[in-house]
Amino acid sequence: MDALAGLLDGPRARGAFMIRACFEPPWSVRVEDRAPLTVMVMVRGEAWVTPDAGEPVRLRAGDLAIARGPDPYTCADDPGTPPQALILPGAECRYPDGRPLNGAMDLGVRTWGDRPDGSAVLLIGTYPWEGEVGGRLLNCLPPLLTLTADVWECPLTPYLMTEIARDAPGQEVVLDRLLDLLVIAALRTWFARPEAEAPGWYRAQADPVVGRALRLLQDDPAHPWTVASLAAKTGVSRAALSRRFTELVGEAPMTYLTGWRLALAADALRDTDDTLEAIARRVGYGSPFALSGAFKRVYGVSPQEHRRRPAPARVGTRV
Repeated sequence: MDALAGLLDGPRARGAFMIRACFEPPWSVRVEDRAPLTVMVMVRGEAWVTPDAGEPVRLRAGDLAIARGPDPYTCADDPGTPPQALILPGAECRYPDGRPLNGAMDLGVRTWGDRPDGSAVLLIGTYPWEGEVGGRLLNCLPPLLTLTADVWECPLTPYLMTEIARDAPGQEVVLDRLLDLLVIAALRTWFARPEAEAPGWYRAQADPVVGRALRLLQDDPAHPWTVASLAAKTGVSRAALSRRFTELVGEAPMTYLTGWRLALAADALRDTDDTLEAIARRVGYGSPFALSGAFKRVYGVSPQEHRRRPAPARVGTRV
């Protein structure tokens, strides 16, 4: 599992969701839910997404935007339209004056807005949690990225429009998987563009030697890897692997492995009730004491303290 998969794997199990938003101008929604990742697909009409620390971005039909939290932003028919609704953490919706709004804009199954036949329709998917593995990718994204219809064509959109309004058994699972596919396809397209600054580990996946080494480390972190054993698996010398890996990824193979193991451990501490000993074995440490020492050096707290810290509040709104 690489960080692209890790971005989606944990949040999916912890409440990722999608809605269809339908509006008729003038409309404006202020988003302060602190969600780590929100994807917006403009299905019909137009909208403007305005981050607090950036210029407004126009979305036309077929365009896609990804907002990386926790920075707030406003989505509206026009940048000058004052907000009519406020989205807060904890599935809380309010009017701008503070009055509760929950339920007032429900339009049906997973549909939210002011008119079901509105001229502006967006598909919105939100991942409300961020893990350490996914954070390795999120940290490489700009606060707001967009893909216009001329460079981005998603065959999933018509299918999503049909599925999002269904209320059938297993429907949440179907939508979770479709949302994952949508985000993966969008991020692949984004990182292939010249303006994107893809992380070294992502670019290195395409290298025949370093890409294989990365997949070996990511897929089997519990293996007692050494530079020698990794070099043997990739068919090059230790010196050649170390040099090429460091050049492309930005850190040495064993340094990368340590960071990967500890990120997996940090997420396991939050996501499971497994013992520290079980987690240590799973991520490649010989004992819980060895894991504890490495964990505290990197994160500044013990694994037990990390586990006891309150998990981030659930964000977004489920319709």
